[in-house]
Formats: sequence, structure tokens, C-alpha cells
Amino acid sequence: MPSGDIGAEELRAALHQVADMVADYLEEVENYPVLPPTVPGDVLRQLPRRPPEEPEPLDRILSDYKSLIEPNLTHWNHPGFMAYFGITGSGPGVLAEMLVAATNVNAMLWRTSPAATELEERVCDWLRGMVGLPEEFHGHINDTASIATFLMLGVAREASGLDVRRSGLAGRPEVARMTIYASDQAHSSIDKAAIALGLGLDNVRRIPSTINFEMSVPELETAIDRDRQEGRLPIAVVATAGTTVTTSVDPLDEIATVCRRQELWLHVDAAYAGNAAICPEMRAPFAGWEAADSIVINPHKWLFTPFDCSVLLVRRPELLRQTFSVVPEYLRSDEQGVTNLMDLGIQLGRRFRALKLWMVIRAFGVEGLRERIREHCALARELAGWIEADERYGLVLQPRFSTVCFRLRGGGGEEQDERNERLLGEVNASGAIFISHAVVAGRYTLRVTLGNIRTGRAQVETVWRLLRQGAGASAAR
Repeated sequence: MPSGDIGAEELRAALHQVADMVADYLEEVENYPVLPPTVPGDVLRQLPRRPPEEPEPLDRILSDYKSLIEPNLTHWNHPGFMAYFGITGSGPGVLAEMLVAATNVNAMLWRTSPAATELEERVCDWLRGMVGLPEEFHGHINDTASIATFLMLGVAREASGLDVRRSGLAGRPEVARMTIYASDQAHSSIDKAAIALGLGLDNVRRIPSTINFEMSVPELETAIDRDRQEGRLPIAVVATAGTTVTTSVDPLDEIATVCRRQELWLHVDAAYAGNAAICPEMRAPFAGWEAADSIVINPHKWLFTPFDCSVLLVRRPELLRQTFSVVPEYLRSDEQGVTNLMDLGIQLGRRFRALKLWMVIRAFGVEGLRERIREHCALARELAGWIEADERYGLVLQPRFSTVCFRLRGGGGEEQDERNERLLGEVNASGAIFISHAVVAGRYTLRVTLGNIRTGRAQVETVWRLLRQGAGASAAR
């Protein structure tokens, strides 16, 4: 007889062992360097070239995990992780992920998991209300904002009236070039969506931004009018609420007015900053997003929900169904008035992501989540104040949320860029902190983002100490 799965008692013992490993890791993650001292190929060389022919004991597998995998990870849960946008695997979310793995449901149809489907509807509505959006928005969960943007541009393409769903784009000389619009600060996922949807990079209009890195509305209107005059077909605008580099917010109200007048789909990428709208006092920058056709917010970025969990809020979900729904006979069901999540995108299989968001919101409470976002923003302002007061540094702009962009002064052009690049390497080499960089207005820029639930004042003081030391060493050189 072939060997089966492990028995209940062996599983129970292993789960206790894994529970201890998880708790120890989260408690002691700061003891690791944020970036492992690993070079390419280190892990690969220690992995067997072929899988085992016979079963291996779980103790040995878990021991190898502890010695080979965990030390060679970049530790996103580390309180010193201040690069990109920090994500946190909070305790309630980790527990939920274990339950999701155990139940192993595929929420493609309501029938295949009633609780998963209906919980997803409810928890997305919780988030909608938490950020102050009106009830006509309906939500569902994807893996990332990149997929949300892809889906919504696909809907915008279908809403153009060209019936691309059935007839496609190839070999249709009557079909005008479709154009989409986003600022020069918007995320690269827009370009990838244009590639995958057959629109092409040449038809993505990157609208110049203002001195505050916000989309220029006059430039947007000019680009749309020019495309129409040249026989192109504008279909959508992607506005950003919290750009990837500086976290600037496009003028959503004005852009919404343009989209209404021009009859264009408006999608708002609020993947990072949209989470801040759970704090009523932080909603002012988002004025106008309630007029959008769709909005994406990633709880895995700043609501302490383990990756991945991206909530897409759509005003007219029936358009998603019209664009993407394909129901073969073996998936037909008789239930009336239910949501079949497979109809809302390109994937058939859907993980039970709603469980972790539900457990995180309940365990922290909305006010508990607000307190942590407020603390991150306050610490970012304090760090910005320290930077601004040091003549060796210059702020790119005042932080709007919890991201600080700045650079070391001195030298010019490439010399200044090289000094900042060296400083980044020195800070990250400490092992205590990991920050990232970007190019802003043509200059190499350092970037600190506070978003990890374990990041507090001690880590902010550490990054500032390292930056000051690095600035001193740079001046000595």
C-alpha cells in the first residue's frame, strides 16, 4: 500500500512544533539581519538536485527549514524593514492562514464554499465603510493591485462598445487605437496591463506631474483631446492615491470631473494610501474618489493582513461579469441571487483570503488599526523634521502619509547620486534597517516607509542614527 498523509496525532504534534516556531520567529525576528548575508546560489547549492524517493520525517524537514530557509529570507516582518511598502504578517492573520490551509477551499462558486463567498462580500463591505465610501461600491478580493488594475482596464476596454470579448482586436481595421492615461508617477502595473490586454505600451499616455508629483489635469485634458482628434479611442484614466515613490495623491475630484465629461472609466489605485482613509481626519486627500468606477486598496500593505490580500471595490460589478464570466456546463449551478466569485475575474480558483482580513479587523478593532496608522504617520513626520533640520540633507517633499523621501546634499548630478547610493548601501549593510531608493525628478533619492506593525520610535531613531553617521562619513571622504 502506498503511504498516505500523516495521521492526526503526528499532525497535532507537528502543529504544536510549528506553532512554537511561528511564535518564536515573530517574537525574535529582530535578531536576524533584515537582509540576509546571502549571495546568489547559496540556497540552491544546499538543495538536493532530485526529490526524495521515500518519505522523510517531519522533524528533519522542519529542521532544514529552520537552518536553511528562515535565515536566508529577507525579513518583511522585521521592525527595521522600511523599504518599498512594508507588509506585516500579524498574529491573527497568521492564524487565519493556517485555517485557510487546513480547510483548503476553492471559492470559485458559491456552492463550493458558501461561507468563503459570503464572508468575502461582508468583509469587503466592512472595508468600504471603514474608508468612508458609499454603499454602491461592491468588493471582492484578488491577490494584488496589479491584477485589480488589469481587470478594470479589461472592463474599460469592453465598455468601449467594440465587443473585444467576442471579436478580439486582431485583424479588425475598423477598431481605433485605444488609449489609457496615468501620471508619470503611476505604477508600472498599468504598463503590464496594457501589454496583456493588447493595448500596447505606445497607447499608455504618461501624463506629466506637477511640482508636487500629482497628475496635471490640464495636461490630461490636452492628451485626451489630442488623441480624439487623431482618431484614437480614449477608454480609461488610472488616478493614483498614494504614488509608489512619493505617495502623492492625484487631484481625484478634478480627474473625476474630466472622466465624467469625456465618458472614460476612472480607476483609482489606492493600494497603499487608501488604508489611511480609515482615519476620518486623513480622508481629505481622497476627495472625489467616491465618483470613481473602481478603487483598489491593499490591506496587506498597511492593515497588517498577511500577503496577499487586495480589495477591489467596483461601482458596477455586473460589468465584471459581462467582461469575464465564462460558465462551462460542469460549473453550472441552480442557486439564485448568489455571487460566484469566478465570474469577477480571469482566475477560476480563488483562495479564501477573506478569512484573514476578517480575523485581523476583529482582533484589532477599527480603532486599534487607526491608532497604528496614526502612529506611523506621526513618526514619519518626526523623521522628516529631523532630516529637514540637518543641513546635510534635503526633503523631496513633506510626507503626506508614512513615507519620507529625501537625499543627501553635496556635489552635483552624478556625484550626488553616487553619494546617496553609497549611503543606502551603508545603512542596509548594518543589518538593523532596510530602506529603498527611487529616482525623483531625475535624482537618486532615499526612501523610508513606516508600515510594519512592529516598527516604532526605536527603529526610527536607529535609521536616523545610521543616516547621520553615513552623512558624516561621506563628508569625511
